[in-house]
Amino acid sequence: MLDDRARMEATKKEKAEQILADFQLQEADLKKVMWRMQKEMARGLRLETHEEASVKMLPTYVRSTPEGSEVGDFLSLDLGGTNFRVMLVKVGEGEEGQWSVKTKHQMYSIPEDAMTGTAEMLFDYISECISDFLDKHQMKHKKLPLGFTFSFPVRHEDIDKGILLNWTKGFKASGAEGNNIVGLLRDAIKRRGDFEMDVVAMVNDTVATMISCYYEDRRCEVGMIVGTGCNACYMEEMHNVELVEGDEGRMCVNTEWGAFGDSGELDEFLLEYDRVVDENSLNPGQQLYEKLIGGKYMGELVRLVLLKLVDENLLFRGEASEQLRTRGAFETRFVSQVESDSGDRKQIYNILSTLGLRPSATDCDIVRRACESVSTRAAHMCAAGLAGVINRMRESRSEDVMRITVGVDGSVYKLHPSFKERFHAIVRRLTPSCEITFIESEEGSGRGAALVSAVACKKACMLGQ
Repeated sequence: MLDDRARMEATKKEKAEQILADFQLQEADLKKVMWRMQKEMARGLRLETHEEASVKMLPTYVRSTPEGSEVGDFLSLDLGGTNFRVMLVKVGEGEEGQWSVKTKHQMYSIPEDAMTGTAEMLFDYISECISDFLDKHQMKHKKLPLGFTFSFPVRHEDIDKGILLNWTKGFKASGAEGNNIVGLLRDAIKRRGDFEMDVVAMVNDTVATMISCYYEDRRCEVGMIVGTGCNACYMEEMHNVELVEGDEGRMCVNTEWGAFGDSGELDEFLLEYDRVVDENSLNPGQQLYEKLIGGKYMGELVRLVLLKLVDENLLFRGEASEQLRTRGAFETRFVSQVESDSGDRKQIYNILSTLGLRPSATDCDIVRRACESVSTRAAHMCAAGLAGVINRMRESRSEDVMRITVGVDGSVYKLHPSFKERFHAIVRRLTPSCEITFIESEEGSGRGAALVSAVACKKACMLGQ
């Protein structure tokens, strides 16, 4: 009897593995993704193909990296997900003449009606948060330079002027797309009238992360975020950035690679679960690469896989709870928690119990494999994209062996128990002529924005002299 039972459980696991095998990417698949990413990057940089390229390769107007001689107090804002952060950054000389950066910050959560109402509502809420922060730190009387980390696709016209191309990550505030974001922020500050700010720079979170890590390691010329969404930036040779005049030096380019796949480049890799996630999203047919990787979607992908396994009678005795049938019920943090289980299945059991399920030991094991399959594919897909960026940099610099540092931030990268290792292994396998160091940014977005502001202020001072 016991043998029969054990055999049945083993058969269930085997059948589940066959379904999960769809998530496995071979090296040839990853190389295909990498080459297609490079092709789209080249199209995004060229004037004649930029409009139709899925990877927009937006110039950021960040040319120089901080040198370490900018000092003063800066305020920085960070908007890129459901939380919004205000930070006071003191940039000064350290004891031994080295640079020191000290920060104080506060998080504010953005209410749903501000995310999906009007741009005025959103920016009024943001300026209310700034006002609250300045009160708490008795800084209302000072007119501080402000750096704004804004993590959405923006076409920059200068370091402090950028037009929002489209919202992503669940934002839908009307009246912002097609408008200058810094202008909207300045207007909201003016409407409040209880403090003054000098908005000197707006950067993407990937750029802020790169700059923040550059301060730790001068070889850092790539910034990447794997959090709610997924994106990367890097230092490109100016002569390749056709959207901006001038050929000297390098400029940081925000790839906006989350939109890779929007022209069909990923079609052969999309599974039924991906198509459902896409159809139910606020932006169907857009940001397809991001939807394979980002934390906004990972938990939902796992939930859809679990439902498939239930329908095949391989999980929970063929019955799903009401909660499991509810969109968004399997949160991305559950994926990390399931994969962090020590092996006694307690953590997995507890999570599934909160979803109204009574799992067997085999159920727990299959759920773990479902989580691993989805998160491993995310890590490998992301690695193929980054390998594309790094190989492009090496080729355009004609270096035999390129030593480079990548600054990384984001909840999926930092908090998932094995994402990093799986990701690093594939990046290194696909970039044989590169020596890559990965560093995690500490408070990257806020600190990076302040450092970009410090550079912008210094330039403005030099121009003014």
